[in-house]
Amino acid sequence: MVQAPAARQTQADIQAQTAEVTLNRLVNDIHHFETIISAWDESQQATVSGLKRAIEALHREALARLIRSVKQESMTALRQAVEDEVVYGLLRYHELIKPPTPPLSDRIEMALAEVRPGLKGHQGDVELVAVHPPDTVEVRLIGACSHCPASSLTLTQGVEEAIKRYCPEINRVIATETTSHSSQTDFSTSPFATRDRGWLEVTSLAEVPQGRLLTIKIEGKSLLLTRLDSQVVCYHNACRHLGMPIDGGTVEHHLLTCPHHHFQYHLATGDCLTSPQTPLQSYPVEVRDGQVFVQLWG
Repeated sequence: MVQAPAARQTQADIQAQTAEVTLNRLVNDIHHFETIISAWDESQQATVSGLKRAIEALHREALARLIRSVKQESMTALRQAVEDEVVYGLLRYHELIKPPTPPLSDRIEMALAEVRPGLKGHQGDVELVAVHPPDTVEVRLIGACSHCPASSLTLTQGVEEAIKRYCPEINRVIATETTSHSSQTDFSTSPFATRDRGWLEVTSLAEVPQGRLLTIKIEGKSLLLTRLDSQVVCYHNACRHLGMPIDGGTVEHHLLTCPHHHFQYHLATGDCLTSPQTPLQSYPVEVRDGQVFVQLWG
């Protein structure tokens, strides 16, 4: 009679503790121990790395077998399990599931939003007209861009390049003819025309922080710059998972963690630890007389 209430209380405590476990808490615990290990000598770190790989290999194989078994019994149960952020994060880490892909129309609009500031700087704009399955997008250049002599360059090096980057399944981007435009300004160059073979001066070397991020918006692009000792690197400010801005992420030990879904990238190379086939988009960098130049177009 005395022990029954205590047993019920213990079960309640266990449930409460389980409810408090979140992906952020678990990831922070891992980062805590990684910070401790980073101060060890190389041989100790190598031993820990070997142990980590062995454990991860065991977990990945066990999870793969579990997924195969659950698939045979109930796809609904598997989908419900993946909706849990901890389960989803672990399966993504082991590359056992693919990240969700936004609808094609959403990705096209994301691409157009990227180039739109550059077009508006030349009194122009672009709009989506239609999607023609399986691989063609039709757009309309409006304003000054519709009758500019460099409109074909604007289409191919600006709009088409952005759409194909966000939508690899698209092979053709065509422009609909327009008969009117609202601007009397005559721009004879495209906002995407190359200057000095695409090199643009973006900031001074003194403004680029060591091991931290500097966000710069130029020519309709959002760029991330950082210094790693004497090396200056530049990346497109977008996580390759869902294209979300990554400048609000944390940087520890030269690793950049996306603030949205916690994808991790090596700042020195842009390589993705979470999904190795999706590195950050990088741009060539040169430092001349204390000024930083980035090559946006080849």
